[in-house]
Amino acid sequence: MESEIKIAVIGLGYVGLPLARLFSTKYKTVGFDMNQTRVDALMAGHDATLEVSDELLQSAIAGGLVCTSNIEDICDCNFYVVAVPTPVDENHNPDLTPLYGASTTVGEVISKGDIVVYESTVYPGVTEDECIPVVEKVSGLKYNVDFFAGYSPERINPGDKEHTVEKIKKVTSGSTPEVAQKVNEIYASVIIAGTHLAPSIKVAEAAKVIENSQRDINIAFVNELSKIFNRMGIDTQEVLEAASTKWNFLPFKPGLVGGHCIGVDPYYLAQCAQRHGYNPEIILAGRRMNDGMGEYVANQVIKCMINNGQVIRGTDILVLGITFKENCPDVRNTKVVDVIKTLKEYGVNIVIFDPLASDREVMKEYGLILTPKSEIIELKFDAVVLAVIHDEFLQMNISMFVKEKGVIYDVKGELKNRCYKL
Repeated sequence: MESEIKIAVIGLGYVGLPLARLFSTKYKTVGFDMNQTRVDALMAGHDATLEVSDELLQSAIAGGLVCTSNIEDICDCNFYVVAVPTPVDENHNPDLTPLYGASTTVGEVISKGDIVVYESTVYPGVTEDECIPVVEKVSGLKYNVDFFAGYSPERINPGDKEHTVEKIKKVTSGSTPEVAQKVNEIYASVIIAGTHLAPSIKVAEAAKVIENSQRDINIAFVNELSKIFNRMGIDTQEVLEAASTKWNFLPFKPGLVGGHCIGVDPYYLAQCAQRHGYNPEIILAGRRMNDGMGEYVANQVIKCMINNGQVIRGTDILVLGITFKENCPDVRNTKVVDVIKTLKEYGVNIVIFDPLASDREVMKEYGLILTPKSEIIELKFDAVVLAVIHDEFLQMNISMFVKEKGVIYDVKGELKNRCYKL
């Protein structure tokens, strides 16, 4: 089987690149991405997302992995894996544009007998009702007669160097029993943690979309608890530490919920439910709670400053971190921008420092300027907001940036001294 399979991974972002690198250890593999700058950087041996180390990437390229933006380079593949983003628009409606584009690409190159597997997070039915018709139209081939499909939801945790792609159990599925077995075999051959073969594509799609919805709801619950305990003058972190001594207490923490998974996937499930005539109250309530936490954090910072006797307008505030999570350069759908936006409404001056985020990406996505560490190292601020707990921040003496009556606000509750917590 290994000699027969040639894999094309379409989309070389946080999901596609680690997968292509892994597949290349056993199969001939080509990574396809329309971003030529991204392709050039990868072929030079560096992954700006930091998901694949330079050493691993360079080894994979030396071993035969090819990254390209030329569609002709994937024409002779027979196992296509689609790993493109599935965002939401400004109204929180699923945006399937990247999937339609990737499906068009597949349709231009797929041949009889080939398989296309989707990894992008979607609601049940998208693979067969939205994507496959595009492949059929472009290719002129008939689904489950000339070509076949599968769905294997991505489970990448950006920035996590312990739970890498091969160490996370993979859900697989296929459009026929025979194809399902073949898809499962191919993934199982490289996934150390093993696989779970779902009975249908729709079951696999549903399994993925509820994973992050469950996390979203649990985080929303502890975010609500933090608001309640804050009014009562109780330290939320201390409450959670006490409660977690019970064996079955779930260890969730309050905080900002952004990124391209937890902050997005519940909207896919919610819209699917509404299309079937059901209003998902708990899912949407969790989303409202978490989407409002940026504004809440900013207001809490201002309240702490006022209680400290500070006049707000014109004060200087340092925001540490703008990525959506710790130790990861990804700024997509980061909720730190909501904190910054609300703080600016109070007439304060904001300085942002993040050693991992790309200046260019932050400016492009949000119109915000990052300040290098060399420019802030000697400055003092009226308040410091530890928004993202990068390891570098935890190793710093954050108090050095704060004026005598200044405030440190710790969104994740990692600091122990002289700080306010969410």
